Amino acid sequence: MRSCIATVSISGNLPEKLAAIAEAGFSGIEIFEQDFIAHDGSPREVGAMIRDMGLEIYLFQPFRDFEGLPGIARAKAFERAERKFDLMQELGTDLVLVCSSVDPRAVGGVDRAAADFHELGERAAKRGLRVGYEALAWGLHVNDHRDAWEIVRRADHANVGLIVDSFHTLARKIDPETIRRIPGDKIFFVQLADAPLIEMDLLYWSRHFRNMPGEGDLDILSFMRAVMATGYKGPVSLEIFNDQFRKGSPKTIATDGHRSLVNLMDDVRRVEPTAHVDLEPMPERVLPQGVEFIEFATQGAEALEMENLLFSLGFSKVGHHISKELVLWQQGDIRIVLNSETEGFAHSAYTTHGTSVCDIGLTVGDAGAAVQRTMRLGVKPFHQPPGPGELDIPAIRGLSGSVLHFIDQRSGLSEVWNIEFKPVGDGDTGGAGLMRIDHLAQTMRYDEMLSWSLFYTALFQMRKSAMVDVVDPDGLVRSQAVEAENGALRITLNGAETHRTMAGNFLADSFGASLQHIALSCDDIFATVTKLSKLGFAALPVPENYYADLAARFDIDNAMLERLRAGNIFYDEDANGTFFQVYSRPFAGGMFFEIVQRSDGYAGYGGPNAPFRIAAQKRLMRPHGVPKN
Repeated sequence: MRSCIATVSISGNLPEKLAAIAEAGFSGIEIFEQDFIAHDGSPREVGAMIRDMGLEIYLFQPFRDFEGLPGIARAKAFERAERKFDLMQELGTDLVLVCSSVDPRAVGGVDRAAADFHELGERAAKRGLRVGYEALAWGLHVNDHRDAWEIVRRADHANVGLIVDSFHTLARKIDPETIRRIPGDKIFFVQLADAPLIEMDLLYWSRHFRNMPGEGDLDILSFMRAVMATGYKGPVSLEIFNDQFRKGSPKTIATDGHRSLVNLMDDVRRVEPTAHVDLEPMPERVLPQGVEFIEFATQGAEALEMENLLFSLGFSKVGHHISKELVLWQQGDIRIVLNSETEGFAHSAYTTHGTSVCDIGLTVGDAGAAVQRTMRLGVKPFHQPPGPGELDIPAIRGLSGSVLHFIDQRSGLSEVWNIEFKPVGDGDTGGAGLMRIDHLAQTMRYDEMLSWSLFYTALFQMRKSAMVDVVDPDGLVRSQAVEAENGALRITLNGAETHRTMAGNFLADSFGASLQHIALSCDDIFATVTKLSKLGFAALPVPENYYADLAARFDIDNAMLERLRAGNIFYDEDANGTFFQVYSRPFAGGMFFEIVQRSDGYAGYGGPNAPFRIAAQKRLMRPHGVPKN
């Protein structure tokens, strides 16, 4: 696959952009005129620099306001084109993008535009160059790829072809299936951009809110299926205008871009089997079968506090590692490992973040296939040499440098608990009815959310929900859930924009720890709360005002309301089911456990309760600048 990205898509100066693009694995670029002009090298030097990095220049752009101009303005347009042709030859590229005119002087008419492009094709052919015509969604006379194609068809010149852009087609709600009618050899170039569905001016939407395929809401897959069904064999490129990306890391944005293209073209290969997709086959998305374990890095007094907390939650200490300071706690299908090693990855995580989740183990059908897919998508592997008697469990890097391990039965990796841990019988609590992990909540900067939603949906069979605002007394936190299709893995991504919110404060205090809370499910929350109380569990206190409001919002009888109040239990319901929540008090700089009871039909996460939960947690946390007693 000839993967490409427009230089305007990422931040930095031209050499920084090119280095990030090359490292991400792209084979070429669209060079934007502004990037070239801002650089202090000559066109020939810029072209050589690009090729020295192993990249090709697939497209030069943009050339604006060309067709339909009257008199002197028309002559001037051809003069401008000749100058751009000079520049292209110096750079070493043969294709220029001409976008449909927005010049108010331009006259309409397909035949008039076709005549202009035929002449431009004649001039380009003399230099061995090609011209691609693109319909801007806000073009004055041409804003539909079908009209642009008719102009190209009537221009009837071998050096004039069509450029199609997913945003311009899908933003105007044009059926992408119409692209299938266009001969593939007359499509000279394909540009891709996704975007969230927002009702706003098309130009403003395009210039500020585009994102990578899979990060937005547009049907990019249908668009690309139609393109590839034509027999198109040219480059596939990203053209992204996004305020957030312009101030982000060039390396991160380029990596996400390449990942999005590989993921998209793999999807096209699977659902459009007659299309020629020049992409090496790779395993399909991984279907998570559950969370195998959660591992905390912790030491000293903090480790003892963690043990006391787990005991109060009904966990039992069931195993000790054969050679390392790892203790296994379990309840139901939930395994929590406390790692107190003084060297290795967990120790580094503790040194950086303090007590924190450093590792998540996921149960999958085929761990080897899972790692193979992640490698093809540019995810960094993780490997720490196993000690004597230890299994070599495949792993990748996750959020903030944390680790995701893949465990399956077919490779014998699920036997790790019997192989690496000696059973111990102390610390048996009898349990409190906690059965499994309901969901995990990862906290990050807001500008990382698109990247991590793409990470999960490209690697796993997971779908994303709409992004919502969570109200904190000191600001907003953006939240988006990604869920496995079978419900076995649910993750909420929470983006903080200020350190004043609880999520932002957690990030600041932990220097970017990845996981802020773990939700554990039970079948009878009232019975579980009773057992937890006997074990010394200290629930997050819920203010009386909450229950007074709850009685006004839902049809809850007084007896049920009193049971909720007595257990400090939050409540929510939707059209399909009910949801109960109890929280631990904050620990380790803002981490917490959540205990939930979810009826089968309830699909949410208790979002309406979040402002009250956050306010209650903040009341218990030490304000900045206030010393401990």
